[in-house]
Amino acid sequence: MMSPLLPMLLLLHLAGLVLLYIATIHNAWWVPGEGQSRDLWSECVYSQSGRQWACTGFGPAGPEDWLHASQALMVVSVLFSSGSLLSFLCQLYTLRKGSLFYLTGILQVFAGLCVLVSALIYTLHERQIHGAQTQGSFGYSYILAWLSFPLTVCSGIMYIHLRKLD
Repeated sequence: MMSPLLPMLLLLHLAGLVLLYIATIHNAWWVPGEGQSRDLWSECVYSQSGRQWACTGFGPAGPEDWLHASQALMVVSVLFSSGSLLSFLCQLYTLRKGSLFYLTGILQVFAGLCVLVSALIYTLHERQIHGAQTQGSFGYSYILAWLSFPLTVCSGIMYIHLRKLD
């Protein structure tokens, strides 16, 4: 018999992973004004005449090293969380009865810590990252990154305490 906690924990893990993917990929970490947005990778402007977004990458003379650190940590957090999911699926079939999901939990906690550090770097060095664009606000991808932090850490801690029953 499977623990009822197992499907709930898997849904929590998937929710955190989806939030991590959206926060890493989508263009809304910083919103300087109407019809403009920036993410970890590019800067976009909405064209009213063409009714489409025009995005340009930062290039080698782009933002500070702090942004590169934030980019790298978000990618690493997605990799850790994806690896944690694969590890869970493998351990689900290979662990003996009574064993704990340590590897899965540790990978998931590392993913949470990476997203925490990435969001902290982006928050604390926001003026250096954006330079002259000090007017604006944080976008929803930035908020999703902060929301994914407690989800990934909580699911990681729950994995560490989860014992295989079958």
